[in-house]
Amino acid sequence: MKKSFTIGLFLLIQSFTFSQEYKERYESIDVKSYSIGIALSDSSNEIRVTEKIEILFLKNVASFYLDLVDQEADKKGMKISKLLENNSEISFNHSFAKIHINPSAVSANEIRTYTITYSGIPKDGLVISKNKYGDRTFFGDNWPTRARNWIASVDHPSDKATVSWEVDVPNHYKVVANGEFKSEINLPNNRKKVSYYSATEIPTKVMVIGVAKFSVEQSGVVNNIPVSSWIYPQNEKEGFYDYALATGILEYFISHVGDYSYEKLANVQSTTRYGGMENASCIFYDEKSVKGNRSCEPLLAHEIAHQWFGNAASEMDWPHLWLSEGFATYFTNLYLEEKKGKEVFAAQEISDRKEVIDFYKDNKTPVIDTISTDLMYRLNPNSYQKGGWILHMLRRKIGDELFWKGIKTYYSTYKLSNATSNDFIAIMEQTSGMELSSFFDQWLRKSGHPEINIESKTNKKEVTIDLKQVQTSGVVFTFPLEIKLLYSDGSSEIKTLEVKQKNQSFIFPLSKKIKLITLDPNTNLLFEEVK
Repeated sequence: MKKSFTIGLFLLIQSFTFSQEYKERYESIDVKSYSIGIALSDSSNEIRVTEKIEILFLKNVASFYLDLVDQEADKKGMKISKLLENNSEISFNHSFAKIHINPSAVSANEIRTYTITYSGIPKDGLVISKNKYGDRTFFGDNWPTRARNWIASVDHPSDKATVSWEVDVPNHYKVVANGEFKSEINLPNNRKKVSYYSATEIPTKVMVIGVAKFSVEQSGVVNNIPVSSWIYPQNEKEGFYDYALATGILEYFISHVGDYSYEKLANVQSTTRYGGMENASCIFYDEKSVKGNRSCEPLLAHEIAHQWFGNAASEMDWPHLWLSEGFATYFTNLYLEEKKGKEVFAAQEISDRKEVIDFYKDNKTPVIDTISTDLMYRLNPNSYQKGGWILHMLRRKIGDELFWKGIKTYYSTYKLSNATSNDFIAIMEQTSGMELSSFFDQWLRKSGHPEINIESKTNKKEVTIDLKQVQTSGVVFTFPLEIKLLYSDGSSEIKTLEVKQKNQSFIFPLSKKIKLITLDPNTNLLFEEVK
C-alpha cells in the first residue's frame, strides 16, 4: 500500500507475535473458500449478499465466530436474515461486529459450509461514492480489517482462502475483481451478473471488487499473465499511457523474485482511501495518479511489488507489517535503480532516511511494534522506509548475490503462506551462512538509529577520527561506516570504520593534506550526523 498521507532483547522464546484472540481462532478454524454473491444498486447504498463460507475445523470446538459489522441505530451495518450450516438453519448471535456460531457436533479435520444471507449499508470497507467526474463508483477498500464491514469473514491476514464473486449490477457498469473473469450473464431489468474466481488463496485485506464506468485496455501479456488497465473514460488516453508501465514492472519482479501467483494483473483507477492499494491481481490506484506523464511509475512498482510481498508471502500478524511495506518500499527502489540508475536509487534512499529520522523525533517505537494497537498508526516510516533501509543494509552486509538468493528462497518458502520476522531472519541466515540475529535485533526490535558525531585531528603522519554515538536511547549500535577522505590535491579515498562501541577512535596513516571528510558517501547506512 502506498500512503496518500504522511504520519508525522531479541525474542527467541517466541516464534512470532500474535494476538491471543486471533491465535485461538487460527488454531481452531481455517476458512478454505468464500463464495460471495452481491447485488448493488443505483437507487440506494444498500447491498444484498448471499455468502457461502467453507470452513475446515482444526479441532473440536463448541463455538467460533466470524467478523461482520452488525446494524446499529444509524441503520448502517449488516443485518443477517438467515444462516445455514450445511443447508440446515442454525442459531447464531450477531453483535459487536461478530457472528457467534455454535456448530452441531464437529470433529477435527471436518469441513462444513455456512451460508449467510444479509443486507445493509456498509459503514466502511465497500466505498460507495462518486469519482472526480461525478460518476457513481463502488470499490472494496479493506485494509487493514475493514472487510468485516461488508464480508462475513475471518478478517485477519493469517487466514487465506480462495474467493469467487458474483456481482449483480446495472448494465452500464463494468466489474473487476480478484482472480480470473468467468462469465457475464444478462439479467432482467437492465442488469447483469459478472463472475470472477481466484483459485489462489488470499487474505481478506486484498479481497475486493471494483464497479464503475471503465474503459479497459489490454496492456500486454507477461509470462502468460494478462495485464490490463481499467481507466475512467474521461481520461482513458492518459491512463492507458501511464498504466502500460505495469508490463515492464511485472517482468522485473518475476525475473528477480519468482513466479507471479495470480491469474491476471489489472491496474485500476479508483476512488478510495489510499494512494494505492495492492488488492490481489487487481490493484487500485488513486484516481489522481493518472496524469499522462508516467509520474506514477514508483506507485505502480510499489503496489506490484506487494503481489509478492504482502499478498503471496504475507505477514503473520500486524507487528510484522514491515515484511509487506518495507519490502514494497525497498523493491520499488531496486526497480528504479535498474531502470533509472544508481544516482536515482541513492537519492531515494537519502529521502527515505530523512523520513525515518524525522519520524523518530516524536515516535520512539521499533519496527516490530508489539505495543501499538492502532493499525492505521502502523502505516508509518518504521514499516515503510525503515523496513526498506534494513533490507538495504542487509544487502550491503551480505552482498548482492547472497541477498537475492535469500530473497528468492524466502519467497518460494512462504509463497501463498504467512511469515514472521523470525522466519525471514532464519532464511537469510541459512542462505548466507552468516549469523544475522544481532543485526536484525538492533534494527528491528530496538528503536532509533545511530546518531553520530565525528571529530578529526591530523598531523603530518596520520589522521585520528573520534566517533561518538550520541543517541539518548541507550542503544549502542554496531555497524560499518564508510568515510570519504578528500585531499587538497583533488584525490580521494574511502575508509571503512568498524564501529562497535559508543565512543571509538580510528587512526589512519596520512601522506596528503585532508580538505574534507564525508560520511557514508555511497549511502549504505541508516544514521544521523550530529554536529
